[in-house]
Parts: sequence; C-alpha cells; structure tokens
Amino acid sequence: MLEVGCEVACRLLPPRRETISNWKRSRTSVRVVKTIAEMQSISRELRMRGSVIGFVPTMGALHEGHLSLVRRARSECDTVVASIFVNPLQFGPSEDFAKYPRTFEADCRSLKAEGVDVLFAPDVAEMYPNGSVTTVTVSEIGDRLDGASRPGHFTGVATVVAKLFHAVGPTRAYFGQKDAAQLAVLRQMVQDMNFDVELVGCAIVRDRDGLALSSRNKYLSQTEREHALVLHRILLELEQMIAKGERRSTQLVRAGLEALNAETGIRVDYLALVDARTLLPVPSAATGTLIAVAAYVGSTRLIDNFIAT
Repeated sequence: MLEVGCEVACRLLPPRRETISNWKRSRTSVRVVKTIAEMQSISRELRMRGSVIGFVPTMGALHEGHLSLVRRARSECDTVVASIFVNPLQFGPSEDFAKYPRTFEADCRSLKAEGVDVLFAPDVAEMYPNGSVTTVTVSEIGDRLDGASRPGHFTGVATVVAKLFHAVGPTRAYFGQKDAAQLAVLRQMVQDMNFDVELVGCAIVRDRDGLALSSRNKYLSQTEREHALVLHRILLELEQMIAKGERRSTQLVRAGLEALNAETGIRVDYLALVDARTLLPVPSAATGTLIAVAAYVGSTRLIDNFIAT
C-alpha cells in the first residue's frame, strides 16, 4: 500500500479500461504502478503508439542528481518512467540496506514536479517472488573497482536492472556518471544480452562545495562532510597534473594516495586509473581514461571520478 499522505502527489493505477492516451491527457499526478504485469502492459501500449520511453531507475531518497536525470529524459523522450526500489540484492551482509534512506512521499512530490509520467514502485516480493533463483553476473568487469570491494554487488545491480528493463521496456535509460563502474557493467550487460535500450550516461551533479551528490551523504555528520570534500579536491589536483602533462598512472596514483592518506577521517578503498569501458588498469591517462576514487568517511563509503581529456 502507498504511505498515508502520498495521494497528494501520487495515485494508484486507474482501472484497466482507461487507456494511456486518455490518462496522459487528464492526469494531475504521477501514475504509480506496483506490479510488473501492469508496467509491462503500459509499456506495450506506449511502444505500439510509437512513444519514446525514457527510464530513470532509482532507489529513492531522491536528490538533485536523480532529478537531473529525469530532466534529461524529459527533454529527450515522449514518456518518462522512474522507478523506486531499494534492491536488497546489491547490499552486502554488513552494508546499509535496513537504514538506507526511504523518503517515498517526498520522492513522489519531486517526481510530480518534474513531470514524470509513471512511477514504478514494486515491493521486494514483486521483484523477487518466492522461488526466484536466477541472477545476472557480468563476469570479470563486475569484479573490478567497486565489484572488488563489494563482492556480489554488481550481480545484484545487473539482476535488478535487467528485471527493470524487462518490466519497463525503455527506449533509453539514464544513469549518473558518478557510478562510472556501474555504468560500465551495465553497458556490457546490455551488449551481451542484446537489450533493445540505449544507456545514457549523465554528468555528475555536485553540491556548491563540490561534494558529489549521493543519497548516502545524509549519513555524514558536519565534520565528516568537511572531510569528504577532499575526494573532489584530490581529483581536481590530479586533473591539473594531467593538464600540465603528467599522464603516468603510477605517478598520478602515488600523488593522489599520498594526499588522501594525509587527510584526517579518510580511509581509502581505491584510487585507480582505468579504461572507462573495461575498468582495466591503464599505464597512462589518455583521453577518455576514468580516474576513480572510493573512500570511507567515518562509516560511509563515497565514490567520485572524472574522465581525462
């Protein structure tokens, strides 16, 4: 059931006899869909009518980064579908599934304000019914960067995104560049499994102080947030080194790690220069190289990156 009060911004699916075209002409709120069967029915009708469907998958706790993806989809597509599903499969046993922020009512209001047409919001039992045993593993690339630090994480991501694509049937799907390793894994999955969808990577959105927007930023104390700013600062310094001609990966990683390890309250997970498509290490920062960092600030794991030019 929807949470009490969400009717202000969202409503449950109208009767089946109401067509998508009639509903879109008369709607005053986001159409909330709770089942895969209903979502597939909507998608089939939209595609039969030639509608370009833009899809923004999220785990909720929406911020400006998510909304920038919605705006991009809105500007390029006829119909925009967003999803909210906190996916248990991508959380490790010691990670934050239970405390992951859930702000469904506020998220509904934000999506309504941005003109989202359909919100797909299934529960866990709908996505993973009893007896469900199939997962999607993107071998090798899924074990690099965040996949190495969080075993099984990208299997969880690939599985849920494959299921969401199957339910929503999007023409284009929009993902943030902040999750660069995730984007690389999903591009490989789409290619290997012949999904008829275009993945669109969108620029990182930052707060005024430079911190990359993340739902997990809510976990940071004021002091931890100040410590977290070092991630972006170090990446800017590495970008400047590259601009001045230093492109050797060993030198760039050494300089970055020395600066990070000198900071209070930071525990580095990785700092790496990799091919943005394969996530394999590269000897130098050629144009298009992904320079990525992951670090713990207190107990909160944050990631950030940039692409070398």
